[in-house]
Amino acid sequence: MDDFLTVTATGVSITTGAASSGGALPNASSGEVPRYVRIAASVAACVRIGVGAQTAVATDLLVQPGDAVVLAVPRGVTHVAAIQLSAAGIVIVSPVEDC
Repeated sequence: MDDFLTVTATGVSITTGAASSGGALPNASSGEVPRYVRIAASVAACVRIGVGAQTAVATDLLVQPGDAVVLAVPRGVTHVAAIQLSAAGIVIVSPVEDC
């Protein structure tokens, strides 16, 4: 049963607005940047991950409310940013444990 996600460490919450906001990706329980993250949003938001501080724009990965995306985190990627699509909301980024 390795098709299930395991999340044991606290994620980060990003409040979206008309300007991009974000910060460092949350660490997995190992204390390291995870290989995968799960991203969910309370309202439609655009999200970007990358090396160093990021600025999300309206053409980045769209995360719909009530849905979630699981992204592979390439080596060296350390940060995440999000921006609202049309209304302010919350984006939660959770580290997925290596299983």
